[in-house]
Amino acid sequence: MSALTFPQSDTSRRIGDAERAAILADPGFGTHFTDFMAHARWSEASGWSEDEIVPFGPITLSPASAVLHYGQEIFEGMKAFRHDDGSVWTFRPEQNARRMQRSAARLALPELPVEDFLASITALVRADEPWVPAPTGETSLYLRPFMYASEPFLGVRASHAVDYLVIASPAGAYFPRGVQPLVVWVTDAFARAGAGGTGSAKCGGNYASSLLAKYEAGEQGADEVMFLDSETHTFIDELSGMNVFAITEDQRILTPQLTGSILEGVTRASILQLAEDRGLTPVEERLAYDRVCEDLRAGRITEMFACGTAAVINPIGEFRDRHGSVRVGDGGSGETTLSLREELTGIQYGRLEDRYGWMTRLV
Repeated sequence: MSALTFPQSDTSRRIGDAERAAILADPGFGTHFTDFMAHARWSEASGWSEDEIVPFGPITLSPASAVLHYGQEIFEGMKAFRHDDGSVWTFRPEQNARRMQRSAARLALPELPVEDFLASITALVRADEPWVPAPTGETSLYLRPFMYASEPFLGVRASHAVDYLVIASPAGAYFPRGVQPLVVWVTDAFARAGAGGTGSAKCGGNYASSLLAKYEAGEQGADEVMFLDSETHTFIDELSGMNVFAITEDQRILTPQLTGSILEGVTRASILQLAEDRGLTPVEERLAYDRVCEDLRAGRITEMFACGTAAVINPIGEFRDRHGSVRVGDGGSGETTLSLREELTGIQYGRLEDRYGWMTRLV
C-alpha cells in the first residue's frame, strides 16, 4: 500500500476551456503547463509527508537552499497518452520510479517508494485530465517528476529537507522539424560525464554540462551533439539527452553498454526488447567512434538513430567532427528505424497490442 495519496483540496482551474483548447491545438514542447502539480516533502526527522495536489505556480525557496549552492537535485521524464476510447495511460512508470531511486541514491537524496511515485503521477494526471491531448498525431502530456534539496544550509553535506514535485506540460514534437534525420556533431572538446561521476543519474548537472557542446554543434550546422568517453575520447557515450543505436547489415542492433557514464534509458531498454523480438540481435558493447565511421562508409552499418522519452526514436542522417563528416546510409530515415518507432508509439497510444504489459492506465 502507498503511504502517500496526494489528495486534492483546491479544484479551481487556472486556465479556461477555450484557452486550454487553443494551447492543445499547437502545444509545442515544454512551453505550457497544466493547472495543478503534485507536491510532497521529506525531512530527516519525519520522512515523506505533506503530500497534496496543489495549483501550479511559483514555489517558495530560501536563497540559502542547498540545491542552489550544491546542485543536489534529480528528475524524470514521462508521458501520458490518450487512447481512442478516451482513457489515459502511461508507459512503464515503474521503470522511471526505480531509476529515480537510483538517481536519488547517487545524489544522496531520499528514495521515494515506487508506490508513492506512481500515486503522485496518477493523482496529478487525474486532476489534469482535460490537459491530455486527443490521440491525433503524437501529442501527449509530458510529466516531469523532480526532487531537490530545500534545506536552508551552507555546507557540503546531504540536505536534511527535500521537496518532491510533479509538473505536467502538453507536448507535441520534440524536434521542430519533426521526425527527420538528425545531423550530429561529435565533440572532442567536451565530455558529458566521467568515470565514477553522475552520468548514470538523471540530474540537472549532466544536462547543464552539455549546453556549451550543443552550442558548438549549432555553430557546425548540426541538430545535436554526441559525446565520447571522457577518458580516451574514443568510445561513443550518448547525445545530450538521448541514447544511441546502430543497425548492421547482418541484422545486429548495437548500443553502447552501460558503463556508469550513460543514462539507463527506459526507451533504450524497450527498443532492445522490440528489436530482439523481431529477429535483430541486440549487442551492448563499447562502440569506438572511428570504427563506427569505418562501418558506415563500408555499408556494414546501415542505420543509426537516437532515442529518449521526449523524441521517442529519431533517425540520424549524418555525423560531423573536426576531421569531416560521414553519412548514415543514404542520409535519410532507415526503414527499420521507422518501423521500430511505429511499433513503440503504436503500443503507447493503444493502436497495437501491449503484449509486454508496459502500459499503466491512469484515467
